[in-house]
Amino acid sequence: MNNILYSCCISEHVHTVCMNPHHHSSPVCLSVYLWCNQLQRCRPEAAPVEFGDYHPLKPIMVTDTKTRRGTRKGSTSSSSSSSSSVPPDPLSSMLDGTDPLSMFAAASASETPDLGRKRKEKEEEVVGPDFEPWSAKRGEILARFTTTEKLSIVSRKAPSPGSSAVSEKVRTRLEELDDLEEGSQRELLNLSQQDYANRIEELNQSLKEAWASDQKVKALKIVIQCSKLLSDTSVIQFYPSKFVLITDILDTFGRLVYDRIWTMCLDPRPLPDSFTAEDVNDTAKETCLNWFFKIASIRELLPRLYVEAAILKCNRFLNRSGIQETLPRLTAMIRGIGDPLVAAYARAYLCRVGMEVAPHRKDSLNRNFFDLLSTFKQISGDSVQKQLVVQRVEVPEYLTLYSPAINWILQCIAYRAPEPLLTEMMERCKKLGNNALLLNSVMRAFRPEFVAARATDFIGMIKDCDEAGFPKHLLFGSLGRSLACADPPEIERLTILNEAWKVITKVRSPQDYINCAEIWVEFTCRHFTKREINTVLADIIKHMTPDRAFEDAYPQLQSVIRKILTYVHDFSVLFSMERFLPFLDMFQKDSVRVEVCRSIMEVFIKHQVELTKDPVILNAMLHICKTMHDSVNALTLEDEKRSLSLLIIGFIRMVSFGRDFEQQLSFCVEARATFCNLEPVLVQLIHTVNQLAMETRRVMRGSHSRKTAAFVRACAAYSYITIPSLSSIFTRLSLYLLSGQVALANQCLSQADAFLKAAVSILPEVPRSISVEGKLRSSESFLLDFINNFLATLLVVPDHPEHGVLYLVRGLLNMVQDYTWEDNSDAKVRVYVSALPLLAAMSQETYIYSISKVDSNETLYGGDPKFLSELNRLCETLIGQILDHLKTLGGDEHSTRRQGTLAFSLFGVLLAHGDLRNNKLSQLAVNLWNLSHKHGYCDTRVSVRTLEYIKHQAQQPDMTHLSDTAQRLALQSRT
Repeated sequence: MNNILYSCCISEHVHTVCMNPHHHSSPVCLSVYLWCNQLQRCRPEAAPVEFGDYHPLKPIMVTDTKTRRGTRKGSTSSSSSSSSSVPPDPLSSMLDGTDPLSMFAAASASETPDLGRKRKEKEEEVVGPDFEPWSAKRGEILARFTTTEKLSIVSRKAPSPGSSAVSEKVRTRLEELDDLEEGSQRELLNLSQQDYANRIEELNQSLKEAWASDQKVKALKIVIQCSKLLSDTSVIQFYPSKFVLITDILDTFGRLVYDRIWTMCLDPRPLPDSFTAEDVNDTAKETCLNWFFKIASIRELLPRLYVEAAILKCNRFLNRSGIQETLPRLTAMIRGIGDPLVAAYARAYLCRVGMEVAPHRKDSLNRNFFDLLSTFKQISGDSVQKQLVVQRVEVPEYLTLYSPAINWILQCIAYRAPEPLLTEMMERCKKLGNNALLLNSVMRAFRPEFVAARATDFIGMIKDCDEAGFPKHLLFGSLGRSLACADPPEIERLTILNEAWKVITKVRSPQDYINCAEIWVEFTCRHFTKREINTVLADIIKHMTPDRAFEDAYPQLQSVIRKILTYVHDFSVLFSMERFLPFLDMFQKDSVRVEVCRSIMEVFIKHQVELTKDPVILNAMLHICKTMHDSVNALTLEDEKRSLSLLIIGFIRMVSFGRDFEQQLSFCVEARATFCNLEPVLVQLIHTVNQLAMETRRVMRGSHSRKTAAFVRACAAYSYITIPSLSSIFTRLSLYLLSGQVALANQCLSQADAFLKAAVSILPEVPRSISVEGKLRSSESFLLDFINNFLATLLVVPDHPEHGVLYLVRGLLNMVQDYTWEDNSDAKVRVYVSALPLLAAMSQETYIYSISKVDSNETLYGGDPKFLSELNRLCETLIGQILDHLKTLGGDEHSTRRQGTLAFSLFGVLLAHGDLRNNKLSQLAVNLWNLSHKHGYCDTRVSVRTLEYIKHQAQQPDMTHLSDTAQRLALQSRT
């Protein structure tokens, strides 16, 4: 193949090699393999490579020399000389000391400690975080450059040199190298793209495993095998992705070699981060040299080039100038690669490793770039054109294959480059006839602010580009990316947009159109009003609606929405655009449509600060929220339901009609019908209506009382109708109680009575266990909390004249009595204990709290003896039930502890609410005290404080009877 150059190793006697200069279709390059002991005896001085007239394909003069074994290091004498013209050879200058092996040896000998310290210069410079790494581009390349063609991994063997060229010893060595290069690789044909990638990954893993098992030769075989694959362009569309996959292996190999040598430098002490060659021990240097010698023995140019570039960083172990001398040499070697695409990616890889080890070496980057420019004329040559015809690849598609390589090289050159460099690059583009491929890469590589300042100039250059070679909409796309990050001069912005859109709107392919339009949407949103944005949206709809082209462009259309939402936070402006909602209608796929609606809602909740009643916003947001709600089905996960509900709730909370309470209630009615499948939203609506009722009472106090009462009753009816649709029993109970309290606060007694009765009626439905955060838990604690809150409310609820005295209290206690509690549970008795303070409070002449304008039982009964007698009978019944339960406890430790706890609770209630002047009640209190302390399970600290409290209260004039009680209470300990 014409892109591969072969070399042969030469023994200590170097003979004149003459090749036919006309045989450029199969160029041959020379490589020198000198053994370590020979290098110790012969160390010619290294000479830098001059680029002025140097080119591997130019005829050169080679002089045959022989080394005298008896001379000192570096001294040679010529026994004969002859001149001839030879074919291209990147290493043809080896005989004057510039071959890689001689350079390694010479550099290691000539480098001195003083010189090493003086050469600090800028080598410590490193690439900063503002440089986009190769890893960030890797995924994009793999996703972009794909193929459905079948791929192959095929071994190729380099031709053996003629016997006249080398000695028998060298020929034997080369045969060993053939074995080294071929290894155990076998042909793999008809692989799919995924199979190919998997095979490359297997080779990567094999490399690591071989290295870990100390099979360094096998590891090198694998790297050579993979490097050879980069010469294959039989499936040219896949080449950029192939380059990514194979250079991953090269990177792995480079790291392994470097780390290996680094670990050898730990003796006698670890190397500092800024080490020099003087800090490296001889063993590590020798190992490092050996690796370079092995690589220099690789016969084919391409694998030798890639593998040496992979371990370029290891030059640090040998001498400080190794990297800066190797980079120009490798750059020159690439000139011997005949295929321009293969050469472009080889240059990209060299620039990549160069940026890692010597980012300050801009001269090497520039040389690679200029060499790349010189290969552009090859694209129109017969060789490339025939290849494109065979593979049925159009020129524009072929040119895009260069983009990753050129973009990377230019990114390296443009990194922290001054602004005048962009001007120079623009001039070079003009000299090349505004080469579109190069112009595209220039715009993507340089800082956006530099490009934005010259946007008008770039537009002029784009106009002059040949449309056939590289589509102009791609160039405008690259320009748009820069303008999305930096602002052009204000006076030029409208002109720039008009010129760009003239080209974009003429793009026929819907996919190409939307790819470019999506980029320029951001520029439009940054600098223009809703009028221009609406025009852009209309144009997108016009292009993407025919043949339902939008179905293949959902990611780009979503990006358009995101960019609009980034810059337009005034939703009255957003929804007043005529084409915005029609644009949303293009999202026909359910999952995508919901995702778009979700993104709109998130921005609304984040940026909508003020409450709104704007009908434009409300109608649009209701439509968007309904879209999200309607996506819910039986298969929707709970987390998804919860997420959607939170977004809709956020919208509902931002709606306010001020004092137009009826309009607010109408909105809630409409929302209930719209979002009936999302319980959290319904719960929020009930809370909103209850707040609305309370706000009405506050604002309308003293005026229009009938109208206010009617409105509050309407709110109560809303809640009463909505609550039964909820599935959570505790949510229903809490909302019934809340709505009853709101109705009571608004003097709507019949509505309050209905809510409270409804709550009591569903108590039997409470399950014994409920799911809390995915785990089953007993419902008793939740039920007890609700009942306690319910009992506290009953104090201010007047009895219904048609249902008898304390009908709600009796109804609740009957439900508690009939409820199926857990086995060995004290919950029912705890409810009885909690009911005693309520009954005690009801017996007072004046209740401890009340509701304005609501007559509680204190007013209705006014201390009626019959009412008090009913309270006493009910208290006796409850106490009797509690004492009966206490008698059933005891026997084991757990039961005894429960008995003591309940006894002490009842003692506390009697102490706080009972009249202990009654001898029976006082004796009961003492018995309960003794029972709670009988087995020593009562908290001693609580008991002590309780006793102190009783003694303190006994000092009050009307509480002297407590002295006798206190004397009868003894602290007992567990025996």
